[in-house]
Amino acid sequence: MAIDQFGRSLDYLRISLTDRCNLRCVYCMPRDIRFQPKPSLMTDEELFRLTTLFADLGFRKFRLTGGEPTVRPHVVEIVRHLSHLPGVSEVVMTTNGTRLAALAQPLADAGLQRVNISLDSLDAQTFQRMTKRGSFDQVWDGVIAAEEAGLRPIKLNAVIVRGYNDSAVTNLAKLTLDHPWQIRFIELMPLGEMASFSTGYFFGEGEMRARIAEEYKPLEPLNSGILDGEARMYRFPQAVGTVGFISSVSHPFCAQCNRARLTADGVLRLCLLRDGEVDLLTPLRAGAEDEMLRALIERNLYRKQWGHQLSDNVVPIGRVMSQIGG
Repeated sequence: MAIDQFGRSLDYLRISLTDRCNLRCVYCMPRDIRFQPKPSLMTDEELFRLTTLFADLGFRKFRLTGGEPTVRPHVVEIVRHLSHLPGVSEVVMTTNGTRLAALAQPLADAGLQRVNISLDSLDAQTFQRMTKRGSFDQVWDGVIAAEEAGLRPIKLNAVIVRGYNDSAVTNLAKLTLDHPWQIRFIELMPLGEMASFSTGYFFGEGEMRARIAEEYKPLEPLNSGILDGEARMYRFPQAVGTVGFISSVSHPFCAQCNRARLTADGVLRLCLLRDGEVDLLTPLRAGAEDEMLRALIERNLYRKQWGHQLSDNVVPIGRVMSQIGG
């Protein structure tokens, strides 16, 4: 298993399949976003070769992200390949849900185990204001299709933006009263061109929990504060689902970080909120053998930073969220 310089075991790879998306969420993409030319992105064969090397290094969980991963051609075949890699125990996906009504069952049949679905509001107008091109009904149909296909437990991600959807927090949390889902509230994170927007419209975990307590009732903490992945977990009394908070800004969880990221253009990124990156695609295309690539990956995984430096006002500027994969 890969180990970093702080002794953390690294076994979770987030793989961006594309920087493209069929939505234009206000917190994710600048208005003038320019997508990368397709020749600069990993082909299926290049993706398979690199992920095989990560599996050889002990990575056991792969999460497919984007942009929007379901707009990538051959996404079902990609899932099938990853799910059959030796040693890989989890293949999951983060998606906006717009194409899940048609794809949930084929993805499940190919070996996908779970999905995290972005759902920033239950109000159709607010949802459309957030996503620019989105249809709430389309995403809701995707949620139901994912549940029926067995991609459980369903996790719904809501990025909360002050003045846009902060009024949606309580109703989203109350979904857990009747559904065995995990509703995950995510703090805005400053990245690239969107950094000033994220700072100006930030709505933190403390405000979210206070809003829920005021409008309905307080949440009860679970697991003695132990994180479920990135989320700090809570529950309403007698609820069948749970509520999580991913609070990278107000409550960093860097000490437990076990992940790395592979961008759609074949770059190893060691921290979401740090700019340090390692180009893997260029040496691969230049003819590097597997042993050289494996050594390059392992050497740089060891150099993984302790965490971000947002508290020191050091903001990553190289990429926006859709170019990293979250």
